[in-house]
Amino acid sequence: MLGEQLSESSVELSLEEAAVIESLAYFDVFQYPLKPSEVHQFTKTPIARQNIVPTLNYLVNLGLIYKHGQYYSLVDDVALTTRREKGNDMAATMLKRARFFSHLISRFPFVRGVCISGSLSKGYIDELGDVDYFIITKPGRLWIARTLLIAFKKVFLLNSKKYFCVNYFVDTEHLEIPDKNIFTATEVMTLIPVYSMESHQAFVNSNKWAESYLPNFVSDKHDEPKWIIPRLLKPVVESLFSGFIGNGLDTFFMNMTIKRWERRFSHFSRQDFEHALRSRKYVSKHHPQNFQKVVLNALNNKIKDFESRHQCELSRVNG
Repeated sequence: MLGEQLSESSVELSLEEAAVIESLAYFDVFQYPLKPSEVHQFTKTPIARQNIVPTLNYLVNLGLIYKHGQYYSLVDDVALTTRREKGNDMAATMLKRARFFSHLISRFPFVRGVCISGSLSKGYIDELGDVDYFIITKPGRLWIARTLLIAFKKVFLLNSKKYFCVNYFVDTEHLEIPDKNIFTATEVMTLIPVYSMESHQAFVNSNKWAESYLPNFVSDKHDEPKWIIPRLLKPVVESLFSGFIGNGLDTFFMNMTIKRWERRFSHFSRQDFEHALRSRKYVSKHHPQNFQKVVLNALNNKIKDFESRHQCELSRVNG
């Protein structure tokens, strides 16, 4: 009854209340209810931590959001909490394997930094989920590093990406992410560094813009080296591919990959290809599902629906 009454009259929200709803809307795209501490982390407006729970409970009492156990959501579905907790448990197990593979990746030639990204970096994964890695390389050798890693996956992992999805590479001289929005800010801020805190810190310093989207976010993630994998031939291979030989091979691998992607994804618009499959000497992004666009579109639809149902105004978040 209360929800019906609210839908028939306008609701005036403070800046903080609107921002809290937007943070819940973002994770509602993933059907992922949040704890109060997480709402604080992912709210785009500066807000005191002690104000989060009162604000959430106020919105619950208005019938604008829902609470099940310790979790808050825009959806009144207790099954989402069960789904989340199961995914959190799976992530804890998966993270151990991901750390092993991260250290394995770090031993490949020209790799200078490795971070875990994607859903696992948020502490969640399901049966269909993959482990995503964000990899930083030596300048001018990104495509050699990428090609060697892809070859390893195809030969030794039978092309399975379950624990080995290497889909985003940048080099140490081009660390800033050009797409600046709530999706990329969330991905930047939640990376789990596993190899080279120095490289990760340089990446964070190059992407300070993300703090404007998530001003309350404080990362507690850090390197936890638990696997000792010998360097083996890394220095030798890097020496072999120095100079003009490495320059030519890196360019060859880049051009070969771009041509293959242009044929395979010829249905993409130029803009979508740039966003999903950005390819330069210093960056390789392979997101063929264009997840960034999918998420931002879904988020804006959720916000429009919320505004329509409750006759209120929230900000647009895809800029």
